[in-house]
Amino acid sequence: MADGVAQKPGKNGLETAVVRALGNRSIVLIGMMGAGKSSIGRRLASRLGIPFVDADMEIENAAGMTIPEIFDKHGEPYFRAGEARVIARLLDNGPQVLATGGGSVMDAQTRALIGSKGISIWLKADIDVLLKRTKRRNDRPLAEKIKDLLPAREPLYAQADIVVQSRDEPHDAIIEEIMTKLPGRLGFGAERPL
Repeated sequence: MADGVAQKPGKNGLETAVVRALGNRSIVLIGMMGAGKSSIGRRLASRLGIPFVDADMEIENAAGMTIPEIFDKHGEPYFRAGEARVIARLLDNGPQVLATGGGSVMDAQTRALIGSKGISIWLKADIDVLLKRTKRRNDRPLAEKIKDLLPAREPLYAQADIVVQSRDEPHDAIIEEIMTKLPGRLGFGAERPL
């Protein structure tokens, strides 16, 4: 019910209700590199009619260099500090779908900001899926360390508001799963037609 008038169930009604319930918060996609945060994030944002922002692209724009160049020239601690500042700034611009870098949750302050200004969704992917997806990319400085990074990061990813399995099937199926979980997390029932 919106303003005393029953809303027609349907695709637009759910999307409108999700965006209204978000208010100024962001949907924040977290997970390992290769989990599909950018590709799923773009489609989710399009479906909701809100902006999509890729934190890694914003970091590169702010630094005037690529992430591998930042790692090579300044090291990972410098990159992580910049990443935390950029994500903090971006979280002030909701509603939006924000794809974060795989290591962004390692920073406690960033996790707290995501918790207060966003709804976090962990795109959880099995190690074989991650390795397959990142093997063909050479623009990810830590890709070869996935097996070492995953055990340290998974407990932090697991604190997400919503967990969705990222798997090798059409992105629309994963987005549907996200859309069925968002209403409960945002505090309203999923009045979805069957």
